[in-house]
This record gives sequence, C-alpha cells and structure tokens, in this order.
Amino acid sequence: MWKFGVVSVSKLARSRRFSTAIPGPCIVHKRGADILHDPWFNKDTGFPLTERDRLGLRGLLPPRVISFEQQYDRFMNSYRSLEKNTQGQPEKVVSLAKWRILNRLHDRNEILYYRVLIDNIKEFAPIIYTPTVGLVCQNYSGLFRRPRGMYFSAKDKGEMMSMIYNWPAHEVDMIVLTDGSRILGLGDLGVQGIGIPIGKLDVYVAAAGINPQRILPVMLDVGTNNQKLLEDRLYLGLRQPRLEGEEYLSIVDEFMEAVHARWPKAIVQFEDFQMKWAFETLERYKKRFCMFNDDIQGTAGVALAGLLGTVRSQGRPLSDFVNQKIVVVGAGSAGLGVLKMAIEAVARISGCSEIAAKSQFFLIDKNGLVTTERKNLDPAAAAFAKNPRDIDGLTEGASIIEVVKKVKPHVLLGLSGVGGIFNEEVLKAMKESVSTKPAIFAMSNPTLNAECTAVDAFNHVGQHIVFASGSPFENVDFGDGKVGHVNQANNMYLFPGIGLGTLLSGAHLITDGMLQAASERLASYMAEEDVLKGILYPSVNSIRDVTAEVGAAVLRAAVEEDLAEGHGEVGARELSHMSKEETVEYVRHNMWYPVYAPLVHER
Repeated sequence: MWKFGVVSVSKLARSRRFSTAIPGPCIVHKRGADILHDPWFNKDTGFPLTERDRLGLRGLLPPRVISFEQQYDRFMNSYRSLEKNTQGQPEKVVSLAKWRILNRLHDRNEILYYRVLIDNIKEFAPIIYTPTVGLVCQNYSGLFRRPRGMYFSAKDKGEMMSMIYNWPAHEVDMIVLTDGSRILGLGDLGVQGIGIPIGKLDVYVAAAGINPQRILPVMLDVGTNNQKLLEDRLYLGLRQPRLEGEEYLSIVDEFMEAVHARWPKAIVQFEDFQMKWAFETLERYKKRFCMFNDDIQGTAGVALAGLLGTVRSQGRPLSDFVNQKIVVVGAGSAGLGVLKMAIEAVARISGCSEIAAKSQFFLIDKNGLVTTERKNLDPAAAAFAKNPRDIDGLTEGASIIEVVKKVKPHVLLGLSGVGGIFNEEVLKAMKESVSTKPAIFAMSNPTLNAECTAVDAFNHVGQHIVFASGSPFENVDFGDGKVGHVNQANNMYLFPGIGLGTLLSGAHLITDGMLQAASERLASYMAEEDVLKGILYPSVNSIRDVTAEVGAAVLRAAVEEDLAEGHGEVGARELSHMSKEETVEYVRHNMWYPVYAPLVHER
C-alpha cells in the first residue's frame, strides 16, 4: 500500500502557506499514463523532469514544470472566474457549478484538491458539505461521472464478506455509511444519498487530517420508497421498495461483520438513517463495533456545546444550566439525541437523577407537545413525554406558540426539518420569555429547512439574543458598528475530532463519556469575551485547531475509561503519561497534510 509521509501541523502553522518540507517517498506500482489517470498520484504538470524520466512520463505532459503553488493559484483563478461569470444566476445553478469545478479537481488530483479545501475551508465547506451537498444528492444520478466509494445493495446479500476486498486500500481508518433514507431534511433519496458520506469524509480529511487513502464512503442500497426516483430513468439504485424488519437488519449486520473482518480497527459513522433505524442500529452495534451515529450523537454534542455556551453568554455560571428551560421542536433522531445528551449533562452537573433533570425540557413534534396521553406514542420519544399533571395549563398536542407563552423558555431549539416554523408570532413570544438573551437555535438543514432565518430572529426577538443555525447565514448588521452574531451549530465542529481522537486512542468502542468530553471541550473552546458577545462556536477557519482540541479530549476520555489500546508505535502506556498539552500536540502531529511526495516506481 502506498503511504505519504506525515507532516507536522505545528511546523506547518509556523511556516508560510506552502511548506517547503519534503515528505518521504511514495512507492508506486504504475508507470506512464496509468499514473496520470490515478488521482492519488497525479501531479498534473507538477512532475519534476527526473520523476518524468523514472516514471515513463516524458512526452505525456507539456514540457514546462508548474510548481504546486502555481497550480494552486491557477485553480483559484479559475474558481474566481466561475464566480464572476455566474453572477446573477439562480443560487442552485451557481452552487452546482462550484461543486462541479471542485469535483473535477477531486477526480483528477487529490493532493491539490485537499490543499485547496484545507486552505479555503470556510468558503468551500458549504459547497462540499452543508448546504450544497443536499442539492447534489437530489441530482446525483444526473451528476454522476466517476464512482467514488462502495455500494452494497440488497442484491449482494451473502457476498459482502468477499466484496469488501474489492476496495483497493489495505487499511481503512474511517467509514461513513448511509442507507439514503433521510438525507438532511430532504427525505428518502435512495442511492443518491452517497453524496453525504463523500462530503463528510472530505471534511474528515480537511478538518481532522485523516489520510484520504484510508477513508471509505459507503452506500447501503436497500431500495427506496421515493416513487419519483423509482420512475426516473436515470436513477442508479435498486428499483424496489425499501426492505423492512429483519430483512433490512440482516443486510446491515452482514455489512458490519464484513467491515470488522477486514478492518477490525475501522471507525464506522452512521449518517442520515431514518429515525427508527438510526436508534435501532446504534443500540444494536455500539457495544460490538467502533461506531457512532452522527445525527443522534454528533448533533447532540454540538447542540449541547451551544446550550452550555448560552448559559455563559448570559453571564451565568455553568451550574445554572440546570435551571434553563428548553423547548425542542422536532422528535426525529437529532432532536431526541439532543434531549438525551442534554438531560445527561443536567444530571451530571447538578447531581440529580435523569428523571428529575427532564423537568426543564419540553418536546414538540408535528402533532404538538408530546405528553403521556399521546396515543401510539413512538417508543423513542416516550422517555421525554410530559405528564399532563406536571405542566399545568398545557395539554397534549399544544402548539409551539402555546408552549412558548406558557413555559417561557430560555432556549427554543429546532430540529424539525420544517422551514419557517419559527414564525413571527413564535419569535415575538420568545422575546417575552426571558429578560436576558433568549436563545434561538434553528438547526435544520439544508438552508430552506431552517426553522427561521437569522434576520427574522434578530428582527422579531431583538438584538440581544443568541442565534445558532445548522446551515450558514451571514451576520446581521444593525448599523453603528453593531452586529448580530450568527453561530453555525454544525456537526463538523465535533465529528472529525470524535473520529480522530478515537482512532489515535485505539479504543474499540465509542462511549457516552468520550462523546461528552468532546462536547464539553467544544463548549469551553471560546474565550469569555467572545461568548458574552453571543459567539458560541469558533470560525470554521480554525477547524483543525478545534479538531485537535476535541480529538485530544476524546483520547483522554478513552484513557480514563481504560479503553485506549494505543495507535501505531504509541501504546496505551505512553498515552496515559501524556499531559493535556502533549495530547493535543500528539493529535496535531498525526494529522495528514497534502504535500506532493516524490514517487518511486517499484515492480
């Protein structure tokens, strides 16, 4: 297996944009045009003349050698030209055009692609990840040009243990898996959901420095119930209804067993599964495999960090979190995951039971306030249902506006997937709920599914609020130098650190304690002066630093729980003797960074 040398991020941070550090040589078993057609090895016109000679590339490229920095600038100039030429066109057209130009680079030259992505992460994350990735998934069959990742379908039952060896990489560290059943807030997109694992793993590379040769996006195609897709002549997935029950679980079981057999230390991140299977698979596998569900646990962790930050923003000690009244709108996997983790945090901070901690939380779904009087109550939501005797003045199915007026919550948190559900009436009611910085979290993705916009929140609730969203919104300018800060409560602040910290710890499971450590480190990351301004999350530009801190917290938690087995040449004993600062530096040092490696041919 080919391998690039590791470049220390701490050294890179002290150097200029393009490091002069030369990584170790990379052994290749190809020559000539085969190298140019392989995005792992292709350097375009960047191959030195000596490398062209030894790899059989003389005459296959224009004679001039273009440096990495020149290639970088040439691509960015092309991107800026695209921006200029698409001005005034519909947003969807522009977004897809930007995705295409990045995707073409990804298909051709992976090293240059990831350097461009890392150096411009704030600008390009919305293109390769939320919100554009949703648009890409909706149109994926028409956009498809080159396969990326693996596809396991219901037709492959009984064959997955051998199929897994079709993937060329001998080692895989990180797998992102979806069944396409609930892509963002867009619903069942079937096999087209593969865009989500691809985008998530690009974020893993950019934010956590996971080596792109050791990642694997996976689509588990068990059919689709989306009739429009079934009738689409371009649709690339199985043309059959979704499998259910034991038939469905047997497919997921077989895949997980196959992965574990070939790569026993690989981490599997479940992504965008419909609620019933999200919870079912999490409970089924979390004590058997190294896995987590980002929609349940990642979203919950980012939201909890924001909720803890809200308390700090109000100028109160974190211990006051136990007194915050929080209304959660949306009873899907994300909403219930937030409730579970937040209630656990209240119990941990206050020392009370989880039953007592639930008193401050209210859950609303599409049928209104969830109470124990609800008929056919979903088992996953039952644990958070209110007893009508404990909510004087509110009844089963009470609307959002009724709950807000009666409860007067400190936080209104949306994970409903229903755009605009926090309307003017609801937002104005929040203005009257508390005297100090009410918080509005409109966390649904993509942008059109956000419960409200930043402008609406600040206009109707007031300038002195805390606002967070799942998709990016611009800060709101009030004039006279005053700004309403928009926080993007995005999972990319957490899941890369969870994955990297777990990998470097060598833990064979991901525990609640490791996830809580990640969330609490994110919550404490921002300086007090920024938090008091309503800034709860750092700039995406600092994502590698955030990931190093979060990853180190996860690693330390694994050590404390006696789960760390070590990674590579660093064993559990060495990890246990590292200080906090040394742990952070260790995580930084193990981040892959894209630099052209000298290529050496070996037969």
